Amino acid sequence: MMASALGQNLLWGKISDRYELRSKLIIIGESTAAVAYLLVFLVHRSLLNAQANFAAGLSLVVGFSILEFFWSMSDVGWATLLADVTTNKTRGGVVGALNFAGSTGRIIGIGAAGFLYNDGEGFRQGTLFFLVIAILLTSAAMMWMTLRYAEKRYIKTENNNMANALKKKTANGNEAAGDNDDVYRWFLIALVVIVIGAACVTQVFQLFIRLPEGLNASGPEMSLILTAWNAGGMLANLFCWSCASRIGNVRVLLTGLALAITTPVFFGSTPDVLTMALIYGINGISFWIIQTAGFAFAGDIIPEDRRGRLFSRYNTVMALSWGAAGFLVGGPLADVQTHNFGIPSWNAYVNTFYASSIILLIGSALFIVKAARLKTKIS
Repeated sequence: MMASALGQNLLWGKISDRYELRSKLIIIGESTAAVAYLLVFLVHRSLLNAQANFAAGLSLVVGFSILEFFWSMSDVGWATLLADVTTNKTRGGVVGALNFAGSTGRIIGIGAAGFLYNDGEGFRQGTLFFLVIAILLTSAAMMWMTLRYAEKRYIKTENNNMANALKKKTANGNEAAGDNDDVYRWFLIALVVIVIGAACVTQVFQLFIRLPEGLNASGPEMSLILTAWNAGGMLANLFCWSCASRIGNVRVLLTGLALAITTPVFFGSTPDVLTMALIYGINGISFWIIQTAGFAFAGDIIPEDRRGRLFSRYNTVMALSWGAAGFLVGGPLADVQTHNFGIPSWNAYVNTFYASSIILLIGSALFIVKAARLKTKIS
């Protein structure tokens, strides 16, 4: 996460804006990642064969960190490209459709990885690495072909539209940019709080559902509950796809926030696995609505000439959900209760869920009072 954030904010976002690179960043990023995956595997396997187990493990940490630094240029490219080719009216629906495809691919990928892992042989023999490399090269090739087709169409209209676009930017750009900077600043502040609140219980939740005094979920039951979260994400993206253009990104985002605030409150009172799967599925709906509508909201207010840099900041905030929120907030909050105050684990975890809802409520209030209200004033 840190390598990706550094790459986007220190380098790739600035390059994207300065040289107006979108698709080429994706192509280079995906191709570089494919080569890096191969190098990481070869170094890791050679160290394992030499019985240097610690060095082999360290090679994965260092190798994947370097890989993420360069691969993050693709994240910047995708974000800026999506903002470029969509309008305020269509952005939420398009992102929802793409995230639906991504959620479907995620579920298929998890299942395929579990099957190919084969008690560690798929990792040691490189099967998983080679599959990822093939997918990355395929996506880079598809983007390259799409770019060539799009450039042929774009060149025909570029010269005719350039003069009018420059005049419009000169007349309206400075004033709108100042107003949008305030909206974006408050949006990011609110989003930091929201993402921390939503993601800080991810690791705690997985421990909670296994407690003997709680659901005491078995392995297959845990898989059912966690899969329900991903399935909820697919439903959320269908909702954004169909409704964002009709009711607006702000209303869609507020719907996701309301669900995110509510669902953690019910984790502790859930009587059985199926009910928990339903509630956690709704929680998945809330998170993916926030991510999809949040991206669309950011795209509405970020100036075109600063999309690379500002979307890099947005991506960094959303990356807090990868584990940092649980490591920095949720886990310590639960541990302090159990170790320092002697509170039973079940109660400590439920209290952490309540804290999650409170944090989300604070972030939502910031978004409504500051970001959404300011955006309404300048619209």
